[in-house]
Amino acid sequence: MDIFTAMQVSASALSAQRTRLNVISGNLANVGTTRTPEGGPYRKRDVVFQSSQNMFEDHLQQAMDTNVQGVEVSRIQPNSRDFRTVYQPGHPDADENGMLTLPNINVMEEVVDMMTAMRSYEANISAIKSAQRMATKALEIGR
Repeated sequence: MDIFTAMQVSASALSAQRTRLNVISGNLANVGTTRTPEGGPYRKRDVVFQSSQNMFEDHLQQAMDTNVQGVEVSRIQPNSRDFRTVYQPGHPDADENGMLTLPNINVMEEVVDMMTAMRSYEANISAIKSAQRMATKALEIGR
């Protein structure tokens, strides 16, 4: 794998992690949303990654040397976990028994996911900077 391929792989991971951070932020912003346009409480969203599908020339180049692919967001899907219910008879969205249905979001889980995404983002930035330093050193050798 050459230096530029390493940069492309890390750049694809940066884009995917940025999307993941945006989805996590949306989940955290809606942790108390009990009514949505679709009806019912907000449903947590999850990001699904997959290896990136490259253009034909990229496939041709990979067939000639190594099979290196990046990462991309495959889809953003709703989480199937059950909603939480609490007893709050005074809430306007509570049912006739006083039970309020809340989003299926665990704040601590979201914070841990956010920290993991941030660490992955930082690791990919370090990988790009290392590749840049290697390219610079290689150019200096040629002087």
